This record gives sequence, structure tokens and C-alpha cells, in this order.
Amino acid sequence: MSRIKKLKKIRLHREGTNILIVSFLLLLFLNAALYWGIDCKLPFYVFATISAVLYLLMVNFFRCPIRLFGKDTEKIVVAPADGKIVVIEEVDEHEYFHDRRLMVSIFMSVVNVHANWYPVDGTVKKVVHHKGNFMKAWLPKASTENERSTIVIETPEGTEILTRQIAGAVARRIVTYAEVGEECYIDEHMGFIKFGSRVDVYLPLGTEICVSMGQLTTGNQTVIAKLR
Repeated sequence: MSRIKKLKKIRLHREGTNILIVSFLLLLFLNAALYWGIDCKLPFYVFATISAVLYLLMVNFFRCPIRLFGKDTEKIVVAPADGKIVVIEEVDEHEYFHDRRLMVSIFMSVVNVHANWYPVDGTVKKVVHHKGNFMKAWLPKASTENERSTIVIETPEGTEILTRQIAGAVARRIVTYAEVGEECYIDEHMGFIKFGSRVDVYLPLGTEICVSMGQLTTGNQTVIAKLR
């Protein structure tokens, strides 16, 4: 099999391994107990169908496509997640830069891939996890008040980019793989958010934005901006 064909394959993300195994065993036990515990099999067939649908949805959630950007990454910012562009605006960033920045936000629904990729090549300068609320991820104040992880990356040209993983009303666990001082690349996973959320990217003013409001993005594939 060629390398290109291999890259088109979809695997399951390691973050879902334990959840999928435990869920499968639990559903199997419940279905077996229902089958052997009642004479009328109709409730069993209904429950078995619901169980199968729920489990397939979970498998779909933890899918992890193998992707390579495959183009020149110099001064390129790619989407860190699958989803939809919900914010493109100038904002005051108070946590790290303490100045005005361009913010691009991507909202991930429960049907999207939830692996997160690094948006730029560079070196990780800062990683901080903040405890917070679990408001709906698309609300503006979710960026600063929800449970979140902040990752600051310095590109080879010396430009600093801040990426923020944000939990939502359903998402309750943010996983961040980035570590301070390590080199990172666009094709690598930055982290994972379980069950729907949002990722914000803060860029310098004057950055060329390459996406529009409502546009669908593909993590590690869609170019969202070009740095000057």
C-alpha cells in the first residue's frame, strides 16, 4: 500500500481507548442482562438498537484521521481543529500579550473530529491550564471564563501565536500535549477536547486572514491566516 493511501486511513484517537472499551463492556452486559432477564424480546431489540447507535456515535467522535499539510509552512497558520469559524475580530488579550490581537475562533460540534493540531511551526513558550466554568462554548465570555488551556508558540521568524483550547457546556476534559521548550510542527497533535468545544487563535494585528465567518475548517489542512 502506498504512503498516500495510508495517510487516507482513519484511526481512533488514543484518548478514546478506555472510554470505548468500558462503554462496550457496559453496553454488552446491559444488553445481555435484558435479553436473558425478560420473556418479551421487543424491549431488548429497542435497547440494543439504541446501544448500537450510541456506541457508533462515540466511535465517530474519537476518530482521528491521519493528515499531513504537505505544503510550505513558512508564515502559514492552519486551522487547529475541525469545525466552523464563529469569530473573526480584534480583541484585547489580557492573559499574555496585554494588547490588541486578531482572534479567530473555531467551534467544534459533537460530530467533528476533536483532535487539535498545532497551528504553526515553532517552539512552545508557555502552557497554562485554567480552571473555570462550563458555559456554552460559542459565547464570547467563554474564551476567558471557561475551563481552558493556553499555549503560546514562537514561530521561526520570532512571531508569537497564542492558541486557547476552551471547554464548553458538554466538554468537560481538555487534554494538552504541548510542553514548554519543545519544538512543534503543524502536522503534530497539540491536544484533544472531549465532547464538543472551541479553539481560539490570537494573531498579530495586520495578519492576513484567509477564512470568513461561518466557513467550515479542516484541522491541519485549512489555512486560516498568513503572517507578515
